[in-house]
Amino acid sequence: MQNIRENLPYRAGVGIMLLNADRMVFVGRRIDSTSDAWQMPQGGIDEGEEAAAAALRELEEEAGTNKAEIIAESKEWLAYDLPDRLIPRIWNGKYRGQNQKWFAMRFLGNDNDININTAHPEFCEWRWVSLQDLPNIIVSFKRDIYVKVVEEFKGII
Repeated sequence: MQNIRENLPYRAGVGIMLLNADRMVFVGRRIDSTSDAWQMPQGGIDEGEEAAAAALRELEEEAGTNKAEIIAESKEWLAYDLPDRLIPRIWNGKYRGQNQKWFAMRFLGNDNDININTAHPEFCEWRWVSLQDLPNIIVSFKRDIYVKVVEEFKGII
């Protein structure tokens, strides 16, 4: 698998740190996972799409709301590698992981505006968590990125 990994590109993607009025972060538990791992909304950038537009689209697709405004963008792209066992199962084995631009967003709605029962649901449940707890509840292979995102955005929160 190592040789395959080395020849695979990263998928261009975005991640969203959605913050409510209490400075808590939105996370969802993936519908396709048996573990108790949570994540912030994230997804791919479509061809010709700007990263900020992709982030707003992904938020609506995954959290069922567009009641948010972008308040910060990560300075750099952050990459993560999928575990070897997941490479053949995710994105049809075309990518080794994702290279993501992250956006902090202020949530402008209330909890009733969030609806994870979207056309193509990715989460089976959601909740608000503290910034400090965020890296501890994330699937292990994304933890380093979450630590970097928290560090970069903590000043604006």
